[in-house]
Amino acid sequence: MQTGPMHDGQADDYLARIGARKPDRPDAAALAELTRRHLATVPFENLSIHLGEPIALDEEAFLDKLVTRRRGGFCYELNGAFGALLAQLGYDVTLLAARVFGPGGGLGPPYDHLALRVDLAEDREGDPGEEEPWLVDVGFGRFVAEPLRLDERDDQTDPLGTVRLVETGDGDLDVLLDGTPQYRLDLRPRELDEFEATCWFQQTHPTSHFASSLVCSLPTDDGRVTLSERLLVTTAGGERTEVMLASDAEVLACYRERFGITLDRVPTLTAPAADLVR
Repeated sequence: MQTGPMHDGQADDYLARIGARKPDRPDAAALAELTRRHLATVPFENLSIHLGEPIALDEEAFLDKLVTRRRGGFCYELNGAFGALLAQLGYDVTLLAARVFGPGGGLGPPYDHLALRVDLAEDREGDPGEEEPWLVDVGFGRFVAEPLRLDERDDQTDPLGTVRLVETGDGDLDVLLDGTPQYRLDLRPRELDEFEATCWFQQTHPTSHFASSLVCSLPTDDGRVTLSERLLVTTAGGERTEVMLASDAEVLACYRERFGITLDRVPTLTAPAADLVR
């Protein structure tokens, strides 16, 4: 993975942001812990699109948004930033592109999603240095809580469900959660700038889920909390509660208290400008 020169101080600030310590060595146990802490502390959100904030696919922009301003983001930002952190901590990180399955089973555009491949050289008795490829994803909203073995084709048990990776016959992998296809993963290495066109599409096109919806979401100890425009949805112990927030003050307080995000104005869901769509 080509990445900018994240220095130790930036990595330390990032680790403090997610409540994690610097691992003694870049192994599987530390990778799982870092992944869990990132998911639990950095919201999945697309607020920038509806605040008129351009999304730059740049490591410094990621760090400023996630660490300095304590915001969240969507896949390009979350996995892009996390991949840079992992690389600085000594992990072998590769960016992967995926196409997301829609409700009807159709696939989104190329580079619809950014995920991470992390290769570990685990020392084993009699077979030192055998490579272990892992799929890491902190940028897909409600998905899985821990890394997955990328070379495993049987069921993998995650705290959020059962995952299976299914070969498509043309070199890609379909990622299924509890039997439902989530995205089709292209295993060829990618660079961050290859995602720019689809990132722009996600911000501007009327058929883009992110341009036509407004969401901020975090897992909790026993469920999840999501603010979709003014609708606050909380799941706990399998029970779902919905509350419609009545005022801008309530919305801003919810972002601050539930997600740790301080805003000076409420994001407004608006259709993309017609002149941006061709």
